[in-house]
Amino acid sequence: MRVRPAPRFPPPPAHRVPGAVRAVLCWLPGTVACGLLLACAAGIDPAVPDARSGEGWAYAPTVVAGRRSLMPAAAVPTRRGSTAFRAARPRIVPREAWLTPNAPTPPPARYANRVEALFVHHTDSPNRYDCADAPRIIRALHAGQAGARKWDDIGYNFLVDRCGTLYEGRAGGTERPVVGAHTQGFNHRSAGVAAIGTFTAGTPVPKAMTDAIAALAAWKLGLSGIDPRGAALLVSSNNLSRFPTGTAAVLPTVAAHKDGYHTHCPGAALTAELPAIREAAARLQHR
Repeated sequence: MRVRPAPRFPPPPAHRVPGAVRAVLCWLPGTVACGLLLACAAGIDPAVPDARSGEGWAYAPTVVAGRRSLMPAAAVPTRRGSTAFRAARPRIVPREAWLTPNAPTPPPARYANRVEALFVHHTDSPNRYDCADAPRIIRALHAGQAGARKWDDIGYNFLVDRCGTLYEGRAGGTERPVVGAHTQGFNHRSAGVAAIGTFTAGTPVPKAMTDAIAALAAWKLGLSGIDPRGAALLVSSNNLSRFPTGTAAVLPTVAAHKDGYHTHCPGAALTAELPAIREAAARLQHR
């Protein structure tokens, strides 16, 4: 049986788009994109100053190589939280264990959307203390900051003693991205841990302390899928920091206090331990 070929039809006539219409279509996507950028800029969170802690924060337009961008810092692409590199939560002593019963109740905590960096500090206090005395030392630090300086709470999110015991500092929840008062200009989207002691050049840094800081970094940064060996893009909110207000600064995800502020904290000895702390934290995340 002979199969007849399918009939061939001429192609439909081409419809020419008038030049004016083509010009409008080419111009439209750029207009929409500009409109979206302006909409993002209009939605930047307002600065919320905190006079008691000397700190304010806001999503600010980024400044890269001296050029101001329309895109707010909130729109800068960041890594989303991943469960692939989450580390185990270390034991953290709750603040109720060191806080006096009659201590004033702090105002409601403020939160960022995530934690992208951990700043390491030292408390600039004596090193020869009994670890059982750490709660008393933390109470004294709290009295100095929330009392004498009239901050709203202790500034550090966490503290660690020379025996490697981690303590909850600022109120708001250890697992939540609490905005602290530890690194002027960079308290938003970061956490601060203070090593109890003074770690200037030549001072031995207890291994239990550095191990605890690594465990904290692995867990806290892992909640956001952050590599402890990487870098974070943080926007300065205070001209007293190393970067003018509104400047997008690239800082280590495990940073020294002095990386963001004009200080020697956490001391030369503890600063020298940070590369090893970053590597240990990455191993705890199974990277």
